[in-house]
Amino acid sequence: MARSIPAWCVEPRGWPLAVAGGLLVASGLAHAVVWAAVGGPWEGSVTWRKPILFGISGGLTCLSLGWVWAALPWRRGDGPLAWATAAALVVEVALIDLQQWRGVASHFNRDTPFDSAAYDVMTWLILGVTLVIGDLTLRSLVQRPRLPADMRLAARAGLGLLAISCLLGIWAGAAGETRRAAGLPPETLHAAGVLKFPHGAALHTLQWLPLLAWAARRAGVEEHVRVRLVAVAAAGNALFGCYALAQTLLGRGRFDMTPLTAAMLAVAVAMIGLPAAWIVVRHG
Repeated sequence: MARSIPAWCVEPRGWPLAVAGGLLVASGLAHAVVWAAVGGPWEGSVTWRKPILFGISGGLTCLSLGWVWAALPWRRGDGPLAWATAAALVVEVALIDLQQWRGVASHFNRDTPFDSAAYDVMTWLILGVTLVIGDLTLRSLVQRPRLPADMRLAARAGLGLLAISCLLGIWAGAAGETRRAAGLPPETLHAAGVLKFPHGAALHTLQWLPLLAWAARRAGVEEHVRVRLVAVAAAGNALFGCYALAQTLLGRGRFDMTPLTAAMLAVAVAMIGLPAAWIVVRHG
């Protein structure tokens, strides 16, 4: 059994995030079962969607951060910082879960002192995690992660896009608070721009780019070709993020496109999809 556990999961910086990630994914899946049993809307400010998606998303982020962190040269304070990062993500998701079980909104909710305090705690926790992600991004660029070239590029690009995603999430929260204070819907910008759309567009690049590199390796693709495939896919994801941000700033829904944003989306989808399709064909 021990041999089947990836090495990074037992590394001092990796295992706290591996444990936290497993717990969060399990929490998200458990809430999916609850939603299937009790029903309720998928969209809205009070919905089981939030415990489900935040649990799974936060768990995958934990796991990916542990994987990258374990590949970096050791730095003093890494151990406690990894523990703090894992705890921050667990507490953030726990507060979201708690608010759903109480039947109140977890975000943009200042109806009571407790609701306001819970929202503020979540905000500060995410700010802290964003600083850690930014630090890991810089370290991955300056130092040399102990990974093959294609995985190293996947980790660096994934971390960079995750850091940008977190910053866009902080911006969305600040913009939403401003709109809430003005009596406007906090989830949208202008007419119909979805504030969380740019944040979500690049949030999981750190998971799927390494998966793409792994699949290419399994298909027998040479390393230099794998690096190019990862680079194209990463650029495509970055362009998709630009598309999402443009749609939001223009006050348009996710797919209420202008000719320019439609072209951006088409190119982004091609850059993301073609490497994956090429690997599938190569494997077949």
